[in-house]
Amino acid sequence: MSSNSKHPENSDKYKGLNVNKGIEAPPTVNPNIANRLKNIKRHHHNVDDYVNGILKGDISLLAQAITMVESSKREHQEIAQKIIERCLPESGRSVRIGITGVPGAGKSTFIEAFGNHLCNNQHKVAVLAIDPSSELSKGSILGDKTRMETLSNKENAFIRPSPSAGTLGGVARKTRESMILCEAAGFDIIIVETVGVGQSETAVKSMVDFFLLLKIAGAGDELQGIKRGIMEMADAIAINKADGNNIPKAQLAKAQFQNALHLFPPHESGWDPKVLLCSSIEETGIEDIWKCVTEYTEKTNKSNYFEVNRREQAKYWMYETINERLKSDFYNDNVVKSALSETEKNVLEDKISSFIAAQKLLDSYYSKIN
Repeated sequence: MSSNSKHPENSDKYKGLNVNKGIEAPPTVNPNIANRLKNIKRHHHNVDDYVNGILKGDISLLAQAITMVESSKREHQEIAQKIIERCLPESGRSVRIGITGVPGAGKSTFIEAFGNHLCNNQHKVAVLAIDPSSELSKGSILGDKTRMETLSNKENAFIRPSPSAGTLGGVARKTRESMILCEAAGFDIIIVETVGVGQSETAVKSMVDFFLLLKIAGAGDELQGIKRGIMEMADAIAINKADGNNIPKAQLAKAQFQNALHLFPPHESGWDPKVLLCSSIEETGIEDIWKCVTEYTEKTNKSNYFEVNRREQAKYWMYETINERLKSDFYNDNVVKSALSETEKNVLEDKISSFIAAQKLLDSYYSKIN
């Protein structure tokens, strides 16, 4: 085949235009690294390996153990539960901070500045960042390690992005168990970053000690109170991006939020929520937020609310786990699976009501297990 038949544009009709043969696309993975990875023998760790590694602060084994926790495979879950059970006595010695806010409030940038400040003050910081999962593809970007570049390079920091997997409030199903492993590995500050705001952020509040709502000025929602439910749960509100020409707007927003907080019922903890200003870029106000957290923990420890709250959270998650397991067992049951599509079809064709259809499926499930 002539070169002109391959490239008609090289014909004499198109004088002055010449197309050379292209080159093959380079491999997406460095071939040297790929060959090295092929030669590495995969180590299959047992429960003792994981537990001993976590207690020694081995980040690699901690990450692998969290992967086990997040896995839906039954065999992985069995190993994960044994690891958690062994690590549980070594956990609970951290301050757990939940951070939420509307998209664009600068959560990742704030957490990086906040985490750097804590690491520079000899704290060990674990960030469990929840990334939203697509409802269509079920995939997540998991890009927080990229967004928090300086923090991810700190020796005393650990960043673990996890998919929300469609669970309540964008909280990864196993985040609470991952916190236990991070605490056993010696991390004394655990930060849980959530997808965004919504009434379902109750799930975040139910697993942390201190709940921080991140806001920006001039977003047009100051007077709305930003979803009252979220503000009522917040232990502090931080107005981010309070720098440059935005400072007057931030100060106005602070005054408006402070006035709004007075309208809400008092917290069970006896704590009065505070409104603070900060700039993640200029790293101003970060120290004030940490002082607010320490003041909160000192006050709630003295009143014994800190420990009582943690016990209530443990009970809450026991019931949540039961509910989730029952739901999973129901939908994975072969009898239910075989009847589900036909029942759904009958509902769509108005041959049976939704409530009767649900009752029939439940009856068929319970008749099998009784």
